[in-house]
Amino acid sequence: MPSILLSFLELITGILLLFSGGEFFIQGSVALALILGIPQLVIGLTIVSLGTSAPELFVSVNSSLSGSDSLALSNIVGSNIFNVMVVLGGSALLRPLRVESRLVRRDIPLLLAVSTAVWGMASSGLITWQFGVALIVALTINTIWEIRTAGEEPQKTQEAEPEINIEKDSTSLLNAGVKLLGGIFLLTLGSRLLIEGASTIAGLLGVSEAIIGLTIVSLGTSLPELITSLVAAIRGQTDLAIGNVIGSCLLNQLLVLGSCSVLSGASGLVVENLLITKDIPIMVITTFACMPIFWTKGIISRGEGGVLLGLYMLYIADKIIPLTLPTLHSAFKELVFITISLSIIIIIYKTITYWLRLKKNSKTNKFL
Repeated sequence: MPSILLSFLELITGILLLFSGGEFFIQGSVALALILGIPQLVIGLTIVSLGTSAPELFVSVNSSLSGSDSLALSNIVGSNIFNVMVVLGGSALLRPLRVESRLVRRDIPLLLAVSTAVWGMASSGLITWQFGVALIVALTINTIWEIRTAGEEPQKTQEAEPEINIEKDSTSLLNAGVKLLGGIFLLTLGSRLLIEGASTIAGLLGVSEAIIGLTIVSLGTSLPELITSLVAAIRGQTDLAIGNVIGSCLLNQLLVLGSCSVLSGASGLVVENLLITKDIPIMVITTFACMPIFWTKGIISRGEGGVLLGLYMLYIADKIIPLTLPTLHSAFKELVFITISLSIIIIIYKTITYWLRLKKNSKTNKFL
């Protein structure tokens, strides 16, 4: 028992260090960028977005380098599922989120395409370094596109981007460098502690590293996104709340998975069967489920946010019940099947209703 308590303490310490390191990394990077004269719009679209995804990047890269492919991949997949169901759902529960930003409307289909491509590659059981290069190239192209097209709607873009608050006395080169290096150090140390704690817990509980990565680790690395979106929702910055989720999910796959795949070299990243058959499909389905939610009336209601949170609770329960209450697992699987079936029916109904409404409006406009 003391051993598992020590491992949990190690894991929690790692999460706290990751959170602190991410904050220092953002502050140092933004201050350095301002000193170099980089526009705030570019900083918001690149450095700040990278900062919130830094915990996932450091944890997954360190896991991959240490040979824990399952932990690296499950952290990415679990983080994306957490972002959509908990971060987006929790934000909508606080305040209905109005989808107005052109960037968000464009990025959702892109996220679905990337997620589907990742699922297709992972289905072979191996993610190659060539696929990793393709993901990083896609990230580069998308970033350039974001920066070039951001000026088309300057007012909306400004509202959708994070506020960059840097004190005047903190923009010295030395101060920026110290914060940047300190952030990288804390991120590295925190990721190692988190990986060691998670691996030990998995061994002591007799579960795979993928289960720990999909739950505890992904929750810990997604805390920056959760806090950013909740604060944005409270302030009424709904585009920022949604954009943070979509941007993080894109970076998790394009940057984090791409980097891990490239660093894996010729051996590639080995994909556990659990991820192929269950969790990566869930990641794709949750992304697809966002499309009709965003399309219909352009609002994510409190009810829809509650549904997303409820589905995540079922997802976590499905991971825990087989380990704690195996006799109830069969009955619980039936409950999950019924719930998911009803959710799919509702999504299809909302999509058809939306397209019929569009068709009707189109005919009306023709007569006018």
